[in-house]
Amino acid sequence: MAPSRPTAFAVAAAALLAAACVTAPSGPSVLVLPGSAKSFEQFRADDYECRQYAGFQVNGTTPERAAEQSGVKSAAIGTAVGAVAGGLLGASLGEVDWWGDLATLGVQVLVIHGRYDPTPTAMAQALADTLPRAEVAV
Repeated sequence: MAPSRPTAFAVAAAALLAAACVTAPSGPSVLVLPGSAKSFEQFRADDYECRQYAGFQVNGTTPERAAEQSGVKSAAIGTAVGAVAGGLLGASLGEVDWWGDLATLGVQVLVIHGRYDPTPTAMAQALADTLPRAEVAV
């Protein structure tokens, strides 16, 4: 039997979210000190050689560049997951209008609207007017 659509969606979303959390380490995670039989100059030469080798292994990518690339990839994956989730939820819910149900909300609500938000303050006020116990803060 094939998994249900919500189950398949949950598994796919979990896999994508887990993949979005993977990042490259920003640097060494182990403290390295010179051995007792080596001079500090020899230690620095060995350290330099190790760093060159490590840099070669990651194609010269610096920790900062790796973090930047990881952030871009995470943002792209997050956008894709959001688009897929929105599409699947929109398709499964169909056309749903919750606006009329807001009047039945019995809790106090503070609608916060930023002074420089691109949406007009009138939209926040319209939402607050729909709710029985709401006020707008700009």
